[in-house]
Amino acid sequence: MDHLNKMFTVRKNCATMLHDRGYLVADDDLHISLDQFRDRFGDVPQKGDLTLLCPLMDDPTEKIFVFFPDAAKVGVKDIKSIIDTMQTEQVKRGIMVLQSVLTPFAKGVIAEISGRLIVECFTESELLVNITKHVLVPEHRILSSEEKDTLLKRYKVKENQLPRIQHSDPVARYYGLQRGQVVRIVRPSETAGRYVTYRWCV
Repeated sequence: MDHLNKMFTVRKNCATMLHDRGYLVADDDLHISLDQFRDRFGDVPQKGDLTLLCPLMDDPTEKIFVFFPDAAKVGVKDIKSIIDTMQTEQVKRGIMVLQSVLTPFAKGVIAEISGRLIVECFTESELLVNITKHVLVPEHRILSSEEKDTLLKRYKVKENQLPRIQHSDPVARYYGLQRGQVVRIVRPSETAGRYVTYRWCV
C-alpha cells in the first residue's frame, strides 16, 4: 500500500474509532474520500497536518487529541513535545499513531504522567483495519459511572466478581477502556435473540 492510501485509511479508521467512543468528529474527517483526502493533504501527506482534536459529545469540555508523530522511532523528546501540547490546550487524553513501537524510555515517560494524562499508543498497522467491523466482534458499550453503580446494586455484586476483560485486549483498546470501567457486550443468540454480558476492565 502506498503512503497516501495508507495514511488515508489509518486516519479515517482513527476518526471512526473516536466517533465510536462518543466523540464529535467532523463529517469532513469521518466521511472523507480518498480524492478529498488527497486534495486536502497532498500526494505525500505530512504527519503533522493529520492531527485530530475532537470534543466528547456528552461533555464538550473533555477533548481528545490524535497525533501522528513524524519520527520512525518515537523517543522521549517527541513524547514531551506531545505532552506540552496537551497541557497547553488543556486536553487530558491523547492518542499517538506510531510507525513502530515505542522505545522503553518513551514508555517510561508515558507511565510517569499516567495519573494526570492518558496517552494511548497505536501503530499504523493496527489501524489499517477496523476490528469492530469483523463479524465475530459483538457490540460493546462502556457504562458510565452511574450505570456501573446501578448494575452492581441490581445484581448485588462487587466489580471484581464480574467477568474480566484485559486492558490490553484489542477491542478494549479500540474503545479506550480504562482499568475499573465496565463494558456491556451484546452478542446474538439463537434462543434469546441476544445475550448481554458485562465485563470489568483489569
